Amino acid sequence: MGLLGLSLADVSEFAAQAKSQGSQTRSSAVLLVYLPGGLSHIDSFDPKPDAPSNTRGEFQTITTKTPEIQICEHLPQLAARSDRWSLVRSLGHPTNDHTEAHHYVLCGKLELPTPFSRVQPIATDFPSMAAIAGSKVKSGSPLPAAAMLPRRLINVAKQVRGGQTAGRMGERYDPWLLPAAAQCNQYGSCPDCFMFSNMETQEHALFPIWQSAHPQLLSGVTIDRLDRRRDLLLELESERRHLDRFAGVQSLNRHRSNALSLLTSRKVRDAFDVQAADPRVRDRYGRDLFGMTLLLSKRLIENGVRMVQAHLGRGVSWDTHGDNFPLLKDKLLPPFDRALSALLDDLDESGMLETTLVVVCSEFGRTPKIFRLEQHYKLPGRDHWGAAQSVLLAGGGVRGGRVVGKTDRIGAYPTDQPLTPQHLAATIYETLGIPRNAHWRDVDDRPYRVFEADPIPGLI
Repeated sequence: MGLLGLSLADVSEFAAQAKSQGSQTRSSAVLLVYLPGGLSHIDSFDPKPDAPSNTRGEFQTITTKTPEIQICEHLPQLAARSDRWSLVRSLGHPTNDHTEAHHYVLCGKLELPTPFSRVQPIATDFPSMAAIAGSKVKSGSPLPAAAMLPRRLINVAKQVRGGQTAGRMGERYDPWLLPAAAQCNQYGSCPDCFMFSNMETQEHALFPIWQSAHPQLLSGVTIDRLDRRRDLLLELESERRHLDRFAGVQSLNRHRSNALSLLTSRKVRDAFDVQAADPRVRDRYGRDLFGMTLLLSKRLIENGVRMVQAHLGRGVSWDTHGDNFPLLKDKLLPPFDRALSALLDDLDESGMLETTLVVVCSEFGRTPKIFRLEQHYKLPGRDHWGAAQSVLLAGGGVRGGRVVGKTDRIGAYPTDQPLTPQHLAATIYETLGIPRNAHWRDVDDRPYRVFEADPIPGLI
């Protein structure tokens, strides 16, 4: 159970709940697909073809399946599926700083904690949306209610970004981290990853794309070793059967049996082993880090996890200060387009799309004006821009083919329906069925409102 971060009581509670809910309809779930670094909204979901050349950039626009919606030419598979997703083009907040923006977006607040650390999560941070959701909803299986994968968000200075923990709610509510990505320190979707042109590219052969995603915490503890430990335990307990008359020991044995059943369950093991998936499924998602991350995310939700926070790329993969256009065209948008399209198809075909809200966002957008930092990058890019970004939403009752809000002619500021991370958080909480009057409490039992705004209008 320690391998899964579960207590004895958790295992029994989840098992009992799974049994009681076996005949009920599937519970709602949320998959937050997070693009760390800041996706350029102008070069993806909010193109400005009529803007001056130093704004509109190098990419052409294409018409989606919904004729009135145009997006970047390098997202053709998503364009063909616009009837399944909608866009919010008017989400913004007041900072251009990565660390602050992560807190705003991932915590669903427009307030920074006090004190505020720029280098690591601390106990006074506000809890992430995933932590709040995990504390308010029940898993549909022995797995935790909220999970995060495939690795923590860490920047180039090896600082761990905020907005990934339960903060002042206490560590017990931290989302379950499933470290599935190997420790490649480059950006993008391995194996076709990259380093920005001001950094030295490493030899990728040193880094596997994916590492075992079996639920484990202790290095070297595998299912086979667990089986051997179980056998040894049985031998030792054969000498202690006279203790079974004590109720406490009998209860402990039941908890232990439940935990071993969970860890050795073929269904759970198969769910984590995405590398053994049908080759056709792997080809659809892409045999890369983005594809395997979204495939595993789908399987977690299929196995009862209610909120998954999936990071597509390490630290600042989408932070295109320079080399913006070749990196988006060749390294970032194609695997993103392929994996997200496969996910939407998969959810739809399995009947899960109606109950699973998929949200795609970054910590911010990027500047309307293209610029060049000649001392750092070979080619031009865009800077941080908190005032506007585009968010894609699909499933969970969201009607496809809609656009909520808009930005001005150069994509700088919202001109219609300006929205904040609080509205996005409320949309997520509403989808999960959390009551509007709900509160979360810190370790000192002080209450805080879960909902700080209304859900985004015009989507459901």
